[in-house]
Amino acid sequence: MTSARLFLGVEKSATGLKWVDRLAQREANIALAMAQNHGFPDIVTRVLAGRGVGLDEAVAFMDPTLKSLMPDPTSLTDMEIAAARIARAIADREKVAIFGDYDVDGAASSAILSRFLSHYGIANRIYIPDRIFEGYGPNPAAMQELAQQASLIVTVDCGTNSAAAIEAAKAAGADVVVLDHHQLGGALPAAALAVVNPNREDDLSGQGHLCAAGVVFLTLVQTLRAMREQGVGASAPPFDLLSLLDLAALATVCDVVPLQGLNRAFVVKGILVARAQQNVGLAALARVARIGEPLNAFHFAYLIGPRINAGGRIGDAGLGARLLTLDDPNEALRIAEELNRLNQERQAMETAMLEQAEAEAMTELSAAAGPAIVVTANDDWHPGIVGLIAARLKEKTRRPAFAIAFNANGTGAGSGRSIHGFDLGRLVRGAVEQGFLVKGGGHAMAAGITVERGKLGALRAFFEENAAAMVGELRGNESLEIDGALSAAGATVALHDLMERAGPYGSGHPQPVLVLPHHRLTDAREVGSGHVRATLVSADGSRINAMAFRAVGGPLGDFLFKNLGQTIHVAGNLSLNHWNGSTTTQFRILDAARAV
Repeated sequence: MTSARLFLGVEKSATGLKWVDRLAQREANIALAMAQNHGFPDIVTRVLAGRGVGLDEAVAFMDPTLKSLMPDPTSLTDMEIAAARIARAIADREKVAIFGDYDVDGAASSAILSRFLSHYGIANRIYIPDRIFEGYGPNPAAMQELAQQASLIVTVDCGTNSAAAIEAAKAAGADVVVLDHHQLGGALPAAALAVVNPNREDDLSGQGHLCAAGVVFLTLVQTLRAMREQGVGASAPPFDLLSLLDLAALATVCDVVPLQGLNRAFVVKGILVARAQQNVGLAALARVARIGEPLNAFHFAYLIGPRINAGGRIGDAGLGARLLTLDDPNEALRIAEELNRLNQERQAMETAMLEQAEAEAMTELSAAAGPAIVVTANDDWHPGIVGLIAARLKEKTRRPAFAIAFNANGTGAGSGRSIHGFDLGRLVRGAVEQGFLVKGGGHAMAAGITVERGKLGALRAFFEENAAAMVGELRGNESLEIDGALSAAGATVALHDLMERAGPYGSGHPQPVLVLPHHRLTDAREVGSGHVRATLVSADGSRINAMAFRAVGGPLGDFLFKNLGQTIHVAGNLSLNHWNGSTTTQFRILDAARAV
């Protein structure tokens, strides 16, 4: 629960935000009781209480386990049917096809299922559609092709909204099992033998926060149970399902699902598996990304995930899934290097596209009454990168944003990202109903659209009419929620590690935002591509190095350069720096304010 109490009296920071205490009085009291009862530092208990952790839950929360958080897989609708069918395919030595999505969750889900089947000697093929030519999810032509090769097709991270394609596969003689987590856009595909999706309306499992890899993992838990009951696979060595937790963790982080419940256990335990580098594909990606420290959720989200996604965005969509199934280190390194090259190419495209998009957006926003929703479009943009551009525009303009890539026929493929509190998916569905979009869908924070060039102006008007009031209200109440205050002397590696045990942080479990109050800014210089490196010194002389990423030329960078030598308040995240065998803390600056 967000409190309206100002933190350190900051009503308007360098970036124009007011700072508020994340904890209302009730949560502050719980935090105090946690510190007294369990001996955790105050700052850690404030982090826990600010994320809804109760007094009696704190100890268990700091050490999540699969055993305590794993639901009964059969609580998911259709689970027993799906698991029994996969077990029968193993018993009868059937060929199995896996149809996955082209993002990290799809690649990891496909690899988890493929590795499981391969362990029992079951021939399987992973099919990942081309983002540009086939689009998302199963299509009739691909499913008919797979049905000629396999008697069982399992769709992962897709299929819930693919009734026609699944009907085509059934007509061609294959059974189809759907393992998915996406919202239902219509009737369930009746031709599917089973649809395991915790977000279907008749599923009462309460596991709707899972990504597809989590659903696949639970399905394999139940499949192993079914195999034991039927005596299937008894001659094979026992399968270590926990060895695949690294892939479940990777997908959970990269698909930005809420890091709550079972998802937390997947990530916490999966990172430990990943650090052992049992998966040669993940190890190869860590090598080409030059990760020289123990793997963590940040590496998954910002270094490994984007490289896997690069194949689906601008190259061979199947590269990521293929890499994650490999046991040959040489072949894994070859594919990892190819994904690294594609990622560099993607970064170059993104830089050029972002420059054009920002110029267009800033022109629109320079007007006295800029649009509530930023809509940018270009004939030369790559449709696989528009989502990244929309996300950057949303960050820069602090309002919902769309980026659209038009093809030669005048049809645009676009992606949108929203600010907290505004349901972009609902707006897009309304635009489809009104005929402004060819098609579109999504959820509160992200959406995809297809629009004809001739209707772009009408679409902008529809967005403005239906979003201006709410977006204006949300922007007028923008704030930065602060978890607590810390000094440079107290920002120790031990504290960081303890705070990490309250993580992992991400969707639904936000990274702690701390303030270094009354610290003198003794150094501020530009480094890299528009970053500001700074040194902050507390009243007792303790110092900490800090970095403000992509701040040069913006209000935060301007503030830091202008206040060099002054005592200021700085808000941000505590992190670690591994260098030359030593580990120290550092501070990522998100905002700053004058100390009064």
